[in-house]
Formats: sequence, structure tokens, C-alpha cells
Amino acid sequence: MADTDELVNQVMGKLLNKANAGTTVDTKPTQSGLTEFVGTAPVGDTIGMVIANVDSGLSENLHLQKQFRSLGILSARTGGGPQIMSMDEAVKATNTQVVSIQMPRDTKGGAGHGSLIIVGGDDVSDVRRAIEVALAAVPTHFGDVYNSPAGHLELQYTARASEAAHFAFNAPIGKAYGLIAGAPAGIGVVMGDTALKAANVDVLSFASPAYGTSFSNEGILHISGDSGAVRQAVVAAREVGLDLLGTLAGKPKNDFPSYI
Repeated sequence: MADTDELVNQVMGKLLNKANAGTTVDTKPTQSGLTEFVGTAPVGDTIGMVIANVDSGLSENLHLQKQFRSLGILSARTGGGPQIMSMDEAVKATNTQVVSIQMPRDTKGGAGHGSLIIVGGDDVSDVRRAIEVALAAVPTHFGDVYNSPAGHLELQYTARASEAAHFAFNAPIGKAYGLIAGAPAGIGVVMGDTALKAANVDVLSFASPAYGTSFSNEGILHISGDSGAVRQAVVAAREVGLDLLGTLAGKPKNDFPSYI
């Protein structure tokens, strides 16, 4: 048992170091020989796949924004925001386009969402590369997801939003964007108020259980504006959220280093 624990600690230590240094997490196929399989991320039950030549009957019924021959799929049980922001980086780096983002009520029974993200491209190699980039970025974007038995907080920030953030959250492309979420939803309300008082930013929307989420128990503020102001607002909200959620079930913890 001791040898097994030591091995697990070594593996997790390597993953944490890679995430913190911004290097690529290994996404080589290790559990499937299928050509559709690209890889997994070490958090969120996140899997990446490609379809080189999608069946037309399926494609017509996927409710895609635009039809492409090749599709890349990023799907997860936990953490819609981290996967979306990771895909935001992927489309910047590849010749692909976001064609569908859905956030199912999930989190394996928790308070938030899972995710289904589909990108399209004319070349399957571009699509595969986009999924590889997104999978590698997922641990980084989980760095500001804090969990406790009572709920969770999620903070996301980018200095330059791209297609995925625009598609999912209506973030202006090319401008700084921030996501501030708290669960239970009331914590998200207070976090949002704190953020807006901390810096001069633009409110894009506020999502709550009956308005803008899949009936998840979250309050989620979406903001845009000057990059420094957006980051300042997100950081201020994070501190308040950690304090409030900590009163319910102990100190919330993040599994990967904070990136904001």
C-alpha cells in the first residue's frame, strides 16, 4: 500500500508541476485504440474525441451553428467553465471554429454543470490539435475552482476572449473577460456585488438557477472591460467567496495552482 501511495503522489506531483509551468499534459491514447479517441484531462472526467467525417444525418441533428466535415468533441462531467476557457485558447491556436456549447446540469450530483463542446474544421488534423490544446489547458483553468462539501466557487479570466467565451457567455471577442460563480447561488450574488464595487467593469449578464443556467444552484456574473479592472474584480470576488463558503463546511480547496 505504501508503494502504491508513493507512486500516486509522484504522478500527481508531475501533473501539478506541468499545470503550474504551463506545459502540456500528456493526452496520448492510453485507454483506447479507437481513432476517435484523443485523450483525457486529469480532472473533471474530461474526454476529448474527434470524428474525421461526421455522418450527415447526425450532423444535421446536432444543432450546430455551422456544418463541418470534421468535428472535435470535448465533454466532461464537472466544470463547464474550465473546459470552455480551455477551448477558447484552442481555437486561437488552430484553424477551427466553435459550433456548439452546451452545459448540462451535472457535476456528478453537485451544484453546477458539466459540458459538451463541439468544434469544427475542414481538416481533421486541425480539429485533433484543437482538442489536444484544450485538454492540456483544462488543469490550468481548474486552478481557480474551489470545492467544499457545501458548494464551490469558480473564477475564470482571460485578457483576450475568443470564440468559445463569446459563444457561451457573449464575451466581446478581443476584450478581457471574467467569470465569477458561487454555489450555493446566494454566495454568487454577493460575489458579483463585490466584484462590481471593486472595479469599473461592464456587466454582460448574471445567471441564476431560473435565469441562464440549467437550473444549477449557482450565481454567475459575466463581466468585460479593461484587463486590469476585470482581473481586479475577479480577485476581489474570489476573496469574499472563499470566506463565505468557508463558513459552511471548512476551507474550500483548489486541486491545481491558481492561475489568476
